[in-house]
Amino acid sequence: MKVEELLKPFPIKEFHPFPRALLGPGAWELIGPEAKKLGFRRTLIVTSGLRGTDIVHKISESLKYHGLEVVIYDKVESNPKDYNVMEAVALYQEHKCDSFISIGGGSSHDACKGARVSVAHDGRNINEFEGFNKSENPKNPPHIAVSTTAGTGSETSWAYVLTDTTTDPDNPRKYIAFDDSVVTTLAIDDPTLYYDLPIDYTAYCGFDVIAHASEPYVSRLNFQPSLGNALHALRLAAQYLREATWNPLSLPAREGMMYAQYIAAQAFNSGGLGLIHSISHAVSAFWDTHHGLNNAIALPRVWAFNMPVAYKRFRDIAEAMGVNTHGMTDVQAADAALAAAIRLLRDVGIPEKFTDVKQDTYSKNRLGKGPTPFYEKNKEIVGDAETIDRLTRHVLGDGCTPGNPKEATFETVRPVVEHCMNGDLDDLLS
Repeated sequence: MKVEELLKPFPIKEFHPFPRALLGPGAWELIGPEAKKLGFRRTLIVTSGLRGTDIVHKISESLKYHGLEVVIYDKVESNPKDYNVMEAVALYQEHKCDSFISIGGGSSHDACKGARVSVAHDGRNINEFEGFNKSENPKNPPHIAVSTTAGTGSETSWAYVLTDTTTDPDNPRKYIAFDDSVVTTLAIDDPTLYYDLPIDYTAYCGFDVIAHASEPYVSRLNFQPSLGNALHALRLAAQYLREATWNPLSLPAREGMMYAQYIAAQAFNSGGLGLIHSISHAVSAFWDTHHGLNNAIALPRVWAFNMPVAYKRFRDIAEAMGVNTHGMTDVQAADAALAAAIRLLRDVGIPEKFTDVKQDTYSKNRLGKGPTPFYEKNKEIVGDAETIDRLTRHVLGDGCTPGNPKEATFETVRPVVEHCMNGDLDDLLS
């Protein structure tokens, strides 16, 4: 089936606006005046704590210097859980706060977005709002999002992703929600706050950017205003990710990845996502692994799966990644894009399949360490048939799957999931 036919399910496009943003070195120092200008008086900081850095302390002291009262919730976990959201809501209500500031990556921003929705609905369980624009009250507290990673884009998107651990404790489920009411009031992206990001996280977040850029570029939504941002984000990531990973104090590299993150998110914000994210969400729900790591492992397999319905678009991706496609057919150029992605993945040291990910594989891995008995049971990632079936069913129920350009059924997606678990990347290059 031609890609033009697959795009028909989305004849009407919807443009989602972006928040005001401050971008560049030193931007974080404006947070106090900006918060006062927005009317913040007593604010709840929602964060993972960013232990080992001084970032939360610096920002909270800056806010106090400008006369604000500060309450801190610093227990946000990776793949933020529903209980993280509800704990933040309880703290917000207990201290009668009037505003939110999230500091961190996507986990902190997403937990904060969920808390805003719950606060606006008298503390109702956040899992009630899964889906598209489920808010009944669109007015929730103002929110400044300060990024310390270059990957998520949550600071500028209308999406948030949470893990439901309570509806079925024996079967946690990670879901994506889209809601116009959660767009932040102000986004702050300061590349100097990324200097402390561990090497492995820099690489994983970089592939989050590449997933955020490539998925809307081939999405069924075919949202034309997203295409330019998507390609430029790919150019920036191809140019700067290696440097940002291995020379973390390089300001040009950190700034390049910051802009790549920002415009990639603006591409998917209206252009949609696909199976890379659906697989990533499923694996996180099972093993609590890093979102960017999951995207990196799934990306080459999903690109190979989708290429037959979008060779020309993958040719554009190859060129954005610096491949000279002169003299190549579209099929050859798409293959070259895939080879470039695999080369980049290997150059920044990312595991090549999920069964290669172990407890000590990366710096903040929670694999086998909780927080619930479910995760403690799943200490090791396995790729047996039962697990692959279960992951595939999660993928097919994910909110990103309808945007994928190639038809996704159990029979077509299962081999992709199986290759993510056990396959060799060199198989994709042959």
